[in-house]
Amino acid sequence: MKKRKITLKVNGQIRSVTVDAHRFLLDVLRKDLGLTGVKYGCGRGECGACTVLLNGQPILSCLTLAIQVDRQEITTVEGLAHEGGLHPIQQAFVDNGAIQCGFCIPGMVLSAKALLDSNPNPTMEDVKLALSGNLCRCTGYVKIIDAVLEAARRLK
Repeated sequence: MKKRKITLKVNGQIRSVTVDAHRFLLDVLRKDLGLTGVKYGCGRGECGACTVLLNGQPILSCLTLAIQVDRQEITTVEGLAHEGGLHPIQQAFVDNGAIQCGFCIPGMVLSAKALLDSNPNPTMEDVKLALSGNLCRCTGYVKIIDAVLEAARRLK
């Protein structure tokens, strides 16, 4: 099996890791870099639990080969917190009771961040579309949508 050294900027830090060419970014983040906020859900790109930001855009890390993102910037949910506190999006999820079991929340929060970075005044429909690739099995999404809209207000 051919191994290749890749360099990533993960949550603001330059990280180098040697990987097999067939390894997915999800595995590298979790197993090699210890970033367990990114979750393995379905392994088929259907649930969004593995969502991370690649250069600010949401991607499914369970379908992305690690070698494809060499020399690029990755943000995981661990990279959002700052100065020992939660990011306003994370705090809005907590304050709105949108976390339920918490398994899908890292992917939801990162999808919400990408939306709010590109559209600071989203409508409910914008939020629904942005989160459409993230599944939650615990809730009816109302509190999650409310949390994203609240985060948009807080970030203004």
